[in-house]
Amino acid sequence: MDKPALRRMRPLFGSLVDIAVRAPVPLAEAGLDAAFAAIENVQQQMSFFDPDSDLSRINLHAWRRPVSVNPSTYRMLCLARHMARGSAGLFDFTAGGRLVREGRLPDHGFPDLDSDAGWEALDLLPRLRVRLKRPVVLTLDGIARGFAVDAAVRALLNQGVTRGVISAGRDLRMFGPDPMPIAVQEAGGTTTSLGVWSNTAMATSGVGLGVEDRLRLPSCMLTPDGCDGPACPHVHACPRAWTIKACEAWRAQALVRIAASAPVAERAYRVARLGGRLIDASAT
Repeated sequence: MDKPALRRMRPLFGSLVDIAVRAPVPLAEAGLDAAFAAIENVQQQMSFFDPDSDLSRINLHAWRRPVSVNPSTYRMLCLARHMARGSAGLFDFTAGGRLVREGRLPDHGFPDLDSDAGWEALDLLPRLRVRLKRPVVLTLDGIARGFAVDAAVRALLNQGVTRGVISAGRDLRMFGPDPMPIAVQEAGGTTTSLGVWSNTAMATSGVGLGVEDRLRLPSCMLTPDGCDGPACPHVHACPRAWTIKACEAWRAQALVRIAASAPVAERAYRVARLGGRLIDASAT
């Protein structure tokens, strides 16, 4: 997408969200304002770090009584449960207690950090209410960021902006017909071309994902061994990144986590079964 009419970046969801669009400037400005507002709204509702978010209220109180949430939070939980069930638990959004114990997520006073994880602990009730059958700690992290990226695309389209790209760390969403050369930055620092794509979403286990001529380094990454990007002492021993293509950014991000947990021989099949495609960089 050469010479976009307008491009903006903001720090959100623990990474730099970069939105570039092609449209007349007044239209682009209105679209970008709406897009960032949509991302901020999702962050406010689903942030683990905000003790007043929908997610934190669920984690603190829903094991004792149903908690009312926003429609988008309810929808996100429906999608997360669908992916967990469809992957036989490989996608696990209920293991936040372990991350809190390890100091990787804040403790807002959760009653139990050792309760057995599992998607079946989540009960979605009528009238946008959520209940937990036991005090598990939910964490949506990357999938919520992908959900926010998808919400931003809808906001742009609603404003009449039909061509653009959103990059948010390890998530990428392209919309419109413009072909774009995409690359992934590996944990060891190398950059691998993934070919030319348009009108799709991608997520990666690597350090970064973006249009090749403006690839950016986000804050961290997750690997099967829990590595956290360049700061990890084992970064050069990390396996080569895998990247997932899907219709929506939330789905691509969920499938990256499923691929991380699946046996290598089953990875492509499990990803395809749940609506994605494992991109083989060597074939591009």
